[in-house]
Amino acid sequence: MLNVDQKREYMERLRDYRYGLWKTPRLRHLFLELTLRCNERCLHCGSSCGDVCSEELTPAQYRRFLDEVKADFGTQDKMLCITGGEPLLRADFEEIMGYAKSLGFRWGMTSNATLINDEKARMLRDCGMGTISVSIDGLRDSHDAFRRTEGGWDKAMAGVESLLRVGGFHHVQVTTVVTHRNIGELDELFRIFDKMDIDSWRVINIEPMGRAKQYPDLLLTPDDYRTLFEFIRNQRIAGEPVCYGCSHYLGMEYEREVRDWYFHCTAGTQIASICANGDITACLDIERRPEFIQGNILRDRFRDVWETGFRAFRRDLSEENEQCRVCSERRYCHGDSFHSWDHDRNEPLLCLKGILFDTEAQNPQK
Repeated sequence: MLNVDQKREYMERLRDYRYGLWKTPRLRHLFLELTLRCNERCLHCGSSCGDVCSEELTPAQYRRFLDEVKADFGTQDKMLCITGGEPLLRADFEEIMGYAKSLGFRWGMTSNATLINDEKARMLRDCGMGTISVSIDGLRDSHDAFRRTEGGWDKAMAGVESLLRVGGFHHVQVTTVVTHRNIGELDELFRIFDKMDIDSWRVINIEPMGRAKQYPDLLLTPDDYRTLFEFIRNQRIAGEPVCYGCSHYLGMEYEREVRDWYFHCTAGTQIASICANGDITACLDIERRPEFIQGNILRDRFRDVWETGFRAFRRDLSEENEQCRVCSERRYCHGDSFHSWDHDRNEPLLCLKGILFDTEAQNPQK
């Protein structure tokens, strides 16, 4: 366990690195939202996926785009992140991702796994999928209610078992969104996943965005947040492969304790996304606002947009809010994650100061 001085020294270096990325971004992760269609109706969905009739790119359009990305950026240090909706609802999924493999792209996927059986798992392996994160949001009743899908838990767990049985993947992960309703199930979920041969369990909090805004009773209380991060930290101290996600600055007590890295929102500096209709944006979790759409791959070459656009994301959010400007932790937080920033009020939707950490206590000289 690192002490506060060691963490702060590293965060200072990361701060300088972040400033450098605002000037000279480096694409590392490219998200492809293959569809907004989904066979589940999750209460927290930031994209409000479901029975969505929206324009989708064709395999030919994806082939042309991937050819351009390879020509302009190469494939050596790039990762395609496949998402939706539920990507496997596309009948041409194998055609699209098989072509990505033929070009040399590494890729992983997020899925609800309800459509995965042994045959689909072999298809995913043969198409080159290296990693997958499967959503299991609580025990059976909690999961099915949260995802509004009867039998969803059993289908998802069967899908994970198929992935493990077929094998050949670099990393099979389960992701759990923790809410006020299911936080009491963490210990039992750990016992279940510990008996499986998954590679990691990612435990994240529900965000006050998307559909979740309609269900305030799902949001975590301050006590819930402290319970969540203590649970993750204790599991990691015990050597278990449990981690938190990339979101949110956690303060010096929890930074580097609950994940393998320090907080750093890379939306628009290392991450870009292609929406189902071809629109170019940063992180797909960010609110879909016209000013955040940087172009469209049907009319723009992605390289040109990456090099000349994305200015909305290459900036310090904390400069736009008085409370953030006077907070000494802004050096490392920068206003927190872009996806959890209220872009109308210019303030964070979620700030963990006063919940996980106290600025004055960490900076007694203030």
